[in-house]
Amino acid sequence: RRYSDSVVHNGTVYLVEVPSNPEGDIAAQTANLLASVDTLLAQAGSDRHKLLMVTVYLADMADYDGMNAVWDAWVPDGHAPTRACVQARLANPAWRVEMAVTAAR
Repeated sequence: RRYSDSVVHNGTVYLVEVPSNPEGDIAAQTANLLASVDTLLAQAGSDRHKLLMVTVYLADMADYDGMNAVWDAWVPDGHAPTRACVQARLANPAWRVEMAVTAAR
């Protein structure tokens, strides 16, 4: 009732994802989150080649480089979306990262 895993409107996919492994470090949490993004995009008829905009929320900006190491390996060459990265207090104190993703279908 509170939220959907993803929403599609006029050929655009919107989703927000958090890691399901809160015990992991930033690399593990980012990899887990991005694997879930892949699944959700596929379910919506999209994929990481169609990313438009991503907002990355980090609990601590000290994790920026660790998150980017995983992100850079995940984003296909030539298909990087526009992106913002901000520090935020996340809903679960064990989460180190959360992402809001917009992609074309």
